[in-house]
Amino acid sequence: MRERHMFLPPVMGGSSILVMFAVLCLTMFALLGLATAQTSARLSQASADGVNAYYTADTQAEEILARLRAGEIPDGVTVQADHYTYTYPVSDTQALEVEVQLTGVNDYTILRWQVVSTADWTPDNSIPVWDGEEGELWN
Repeated sequence: MRERHMFLPPVMGGSSILVMFAVLCLTMFALLGLATAQTSARLSQASADGVNAYYTADTQAEEILARLRAGEIPDGVTVQADHYTYTYPVSDTQALEVEVQLTGVNDYTILRWQVVSTADWTPDNSIPVWDGEEGELWN
């Protein structure tokens, strides 16, 4: 008589399942690490661009101050008695505002050297906030 051999598919063992799970976990960690690296690179570039824009504006404001000290009044400078005020843009939403008091050729006082926001701001009033009055917080 002939012996019959039945074909059985290979059984997935516990070690094979653990290896597949480990490969899946490592793949996910690699993707998360890649996403974090890309986000950090974008943030670093935005920060570098912001610092570069500020120091460019700062350099231009210093040049205007040097021209004022030399006795020249450049375009865009507002004069009130011995106070000189001018603004130089840093970005689309920021500007460097400078106010200087000149009392002599080498005698000056910087009254303000400040970056201010030039963007329109509208408050978000969609969240109810307690105004300190008696009554219910939530309407």
